[in-house]
Amino acid sequence: MAFDQDESARPGDYWRILGMLIPGKVDHIAVYVGPGGECVEAGCRGVIMFDLEGESWTAEKMFKHRGRFKDHLIGAVYPLYGLGLTEEEQVRIRNGVAEYCLDQVGKPYNINFLNSDREDAFYCSQLAYKAYLPHGINLNTDRGVPNLPGTSNIVFPQEIWNSSYHQSTIRP
Repeated sequence: MAFDQDESARPGDYWRILGMLIPGKVDHIAVYVGPGGECVEAGCRGVIMFDLEGESWTAEKMFKHRGRFKDHLIGAVYPLYGLGLTEEEQVRIRNGVAEYCLDQVGKPYNINFLNSDREDAFYCSQLAYKAYLPHGINLNTDRGVPNLPGTSNIVFPQEIWNSSYHQSTIRP
């Protein structure tokens, strides 16, 4: 799932400012691990699991649990789409991704965005990147920020959005 920041979330000002520094409209992602509305994300409280608390994204309901973090759902990304995988292979990978993400719950936030290889701390898109990598799916396009050396190591939320099939919740 991909998000942009809600500008009215004053207690989350730090995260909104951080989001402004991240290139692109998508500045945060969470990984749906199911069943129901269970998700895992790396944010201000480290890696946490949370529930959608219903059948749709309601940032207000999850505000306190997510560390006073409020954002808008932009849409859902499907990294397995179009890879020619069988249903069985897709289920195996989705289960592996969910298991990996759930195993990281409780780990701290990775403020060193240049080190996306570490597994003792995570930032949001790094968590998804590391979860899919053992299955041969590399979500890092290695593009980084043009004219800013060293940023190709950073896995940006926007590059995951741009490089994977996605469905937007925003209507033109």
